[in-house]
Amino acid sequence: MIDKIIGFIGAGNMGSAMIGGIVHSELVTTSQIIASAHSAATLEKLQSTYSIETTLSNETVAERSDILFLAVKPNKFDEVIPQISSHVKSGCVIVSIAAGKTIAAIEDSFGKPVKLVRAMPNTPALVGEAMSALCVNQNVTPEELKEVQALFNSFGKSEVISESLMDAVIGVSGSSPAYVYMFIEAMADAAVADGMPRAQAYKFAAQSVYGSAKMVLETGKHPACFIMIVAIGASTKSTTNPDTPTYTKTVVISAIERITLLAPIFSVITFAIDSAHPDAAISSPNTAPITSTNTLF
Repeated sequence: MIDKIIGFIGAGNMGSAMIGGIVHSELVTTSQIIASAHSAATLEKLQSTYSIETTLSNETVAERSDILFLAVKPNKFDEVIPQISSHVKSGCVIVSIAAGKTIAAIEDSFGKPVKLVRAMPNTPALVGEAMSALCVNQNVTPEELKEVQALFNSFGKSEVISESLMDAVIGVSGSSPAYVYMFIEAMADAAVADGMPRAQAYKFAAQSVYGSAKMVLETGKHPACFIMIVAIGASTKSTTNPDTPTYTKTVVISAIERITLLAPIFSVITFAIDSAHPDAAISSPNTAPITSTNTLF
């Protein structure tokens, strides 16, 4: 149990998912969580779902919190931080999940020494399976970091890294779910072409990816160990080009390296789009429009 008040400023999809994970983990009681949002409807849903305290006042959350999550969009930081800066308790640990906002930039916004954790969870947080990266400033103690990491582990897994690796995290964790979704779609398309109903194809493909990932995580073995086991067991010697795994691996590495290289640019572009068009939507030929950078907040 963590004997502290956990506050959330911002309770969109990502904030709500984090709250849900923390509540279900029983690391704190529901009476120890308080959240604010700009929408009364959002707060009513939160209160009815998790029985936590809610308020429209960001200042109230800041005053009450021992660990304070800033779960608002990056373009809202310039509005929210001046609003709460004088209300944050001196010993409060502030946790930012805003993409592209560095520790130095957030410290400058507060204009005073703060305990700060910069975090990057990814979209599987919405189903309790996030992979989150955490880095801290010099004011956060090991015990405080342990508590924050326990909260992140309640809705997935987390690792503490140097901030210099955050761009690499964008490639290997932040963006990689999109590669996996595309891989699942491609495998399912192939099965559908062979006559399988699409719903079944998605289930076969998705469960295979889920099980494969679990084998790597739980055994601790190198992923390459399993490639040969599958190849031999599936009698693929005569049907599979031996160079295919190497080619696929090269393509994936190249894609992730490119994302990592461009991560700082993506952060700037995302911030600019959010600032200019906070309700902008994107769509693909196969999906209905979705709100671009707002889907997690």
